[in-house]
Amino acid sequence: MKNPEADRCLMCKNARCSANCAVHTDIPKAMSLYREGKLEEAAKMLFDNNPLSAITCQVCDWNRLCYGHCILNVKKNPVHWYKIEQEISLPYLDKVKLDIPAPTGKKVSIVGAGPAGITAAILLRKRGIEVTMFDEHERVGGVLRYGIPEFRLKTEHIDCYERLLKEAGVRFKGRVVIGRNITIRELRSISDAVLICTGAAVPRKMRIPGEDLPCVIPALSYLDNPDAYLLGAKVLVIGGGNVAMDASRTAVKDGHDVTLYYRKNFENMPANTIEVDEAMKDGVKFRVLQTPVEIRSENGRNIAVIRDCRTVVSPDGGISTEILDGTDHEVEFDHMIIAVSETVDHGIFGNEKPETIGANGRPKVNGLQQTSFPDVFLAGDFLLGPQTVVQAVASAKIAVQGILEYLK
Repeated sequence: MKNPEADRCLMCKNARCSANCAVHTDIPKAMSLYREGKLEEAAKMLFDNNPLSAITCQVCDWNRLCYGHCILNVKKNPVHWYKIEQEISLPYLDKVKLDIPAPTGKKVSIVGAGPAGITAAILLRKRGIEVTMFDEHERVGGVLRYGIPEFRLKTEHIDCYERLLKEAGVRFKGRVVIGRNITIRELRSISDAVLICTGAAVPRKMRIPGEDLPCVIPALSYLDNPDAYLLGAKVLVIGGGNVAMDASRTAVKDGHDVTLYYRKNFENMPANTIEVDEAMKDGVKFRVLQTPVEIRSENGRNIAVIRDCRTVVSPDGGISTEILDGTDHEVEFDHMIIAVSETVDHGIFGNEKPETIGANGRPKVNGLQQTSFPDVFLAGDFLLGPQTVVQAVASAKIAVQGILEYLK
């Protein structure tokens, strides 16, 4: 039965929803096909533009992208396009098969089997290029499998992509750590091009006393395997992004008393607002405009020293956070989960590194995400820093374009 939301779509000629989508999905065209009952044709169009449409329609930040820019948002009643996209794309994922042309004789190695890696592998195989993927985990998926909880993204959908890649002839080598099991230099020697998209998996430090205590856990490590952690009754989560929401919701669903602390206000919280609402419904307590400045463990008690903050708006509209001295208060807890963003490990290049920019050693790339090593390209969070799944897809598409240009 057709979703009545489709009839509310105004089919805008210059659709703001499409313009603000990272992969510029042609939403009016897909909506038109849906209205006509041509769901498979719509699904193929969506998949061809965004191979991870079945994933992004579930975990995208709609409020900041398509949904939030719908023209009907003026009346606070935007069209729920993402629900229609789920209806179109999820059934298609169970049966889609790639049309693989004759081999070109070219080989590409992809480092990282997360959203960017999966997207690139699909697009490259559709051009007849041999692909081998390397990942430190034993299965395909990256953050989709090992970072996003089952209640947000069912593992069976990631399994479908694993099956799709295998059927398309993509080789996958898991439990491979670049720099230890094989080097970038070695990959370059056996490939015509290398795409690095290992994501941002290195937790950022808060740079406060006590953050290395055993009671403090990185959020991504916790989400990778929650059952490996015997959390105490009272859990504090520090951060305001989607990873913080995933960690807090996972812990509260396991029966813990969870309070999330974030140094900014709700309006400046980077997490998807829908996820924030869901966390509240699940029972997560929120303390905004507060941040830890010290962690202590004494006499069998773990104590966080929390300090108040305030939002400061500069004359040019810039927003910053001021931590207020003299506002310290102590909060006792059993475990603290840190989700204050992640960074990337540029050390995987070893001693032979491409030209870099900035103090953080980030590799320099051109418009097609090609490094100073002409056969090495970057995509996903490794290039962008922590971003959304759909942004990883968009960057993978650009990198594949660059690889195809280079392989000519």
